[in-house]
This record gives sequence, structure tokens and C-alpha cells, in this order.
Amino acid sequence: MNIDFIGSIVLSVKKVIQTMASIEVKRGKALKKTGTLAHGDVTGVIGMVAPNAIGSLAISFSESAVLEIMSAMLGEPFTELDKESADCVGEITNMVAGGAKKIMSEKGIEFGMATPVVITGKSHEILHEVTENDIAIPFKSQKGTFIVEISYKEI
Repeated sequence: MNIDFIGSIVLSVKKVIQTMASIEVKRGKALKKTGTLAHGDVTGVIGMVAPNAIGSLAISFSESAVLEIMSAMLGEPFTELDKESADCVGEITNMVAGGAKKIMSEKGIEFGMATPVVITGKSHEILHEVTENDIAIPFKSQKGTFIVEISYKEI
């Protein structure tokens, strides 16, 4: 897996959450992703393609994490998941992928992005097009956790 690609996503996650919600997140140790079960309650998934690679990014938020981030972003308390929280996760996923795209572009690596898809509900599945190199990176805020899944394959 391309370390620059992973690094660009990690940097973008931290920057987007800090900039949009003024929330510091701490990154945990990256692990090999196994299975298709999501670790969160709301997941944004976006496909990415480069001339020599394909992949996807998924960000799976626990209910407490997405409510914390939404409340901070929008300046009012949110206490339950709804259509607005799904929209927020889709926008965060899009911003993270866009930030990673900008970082990679500065290194001479270009890739295109699809429109994010949001999946909600307990025990939902995340299906990546590429599965042999999936990794999961946990992040933690004061009130919740989220997992960033990266699927990437050079072709």
C-alpha cells in the first residue's frame, strides 16, 4: 500500500475535523481490515481512482462521535442520528477525500473521486471494490470514536 496515500488521508482527517469542528482527534494504530462489518453507526464511502491505482475510503462514525462533531460544526446540540447527520458524514467524507487529493496532487499523484455514499444503521456492511489491502485506522475524540478504512491497489 502506498504510504503517501495513507499519510495524506490521515493528515486530511485530522485537518478537516480540527478546522470544521475545532475538535482534536487522536489516531490509533493501523490494522488490517477483516470482514465487511462497519465499526460505526454512520459510514461515508467514496471511491477513488488514479491512472495506476484504484481504491476507496470509508469513514465509519460511532453515534457519539458524529453527534459531537455535528454539534461543534453547526453550533447547536444534536442528540440523535437523522438525515442531517447522514448528510454531515457525507460532507466530511468528501472533504477528507478532497484534502487527500490536494496533498497527493502536490506530490505529483493525481486521482479522481466519486460522489460519497452514506450508509446508516447498526451492523451495516462496508463493501470495498478492492479487498486484499484494506486497512483500518481508529481515531478517538473526547466523546466518541471513528474508523477510517482505506482500500487501495496499484494496477
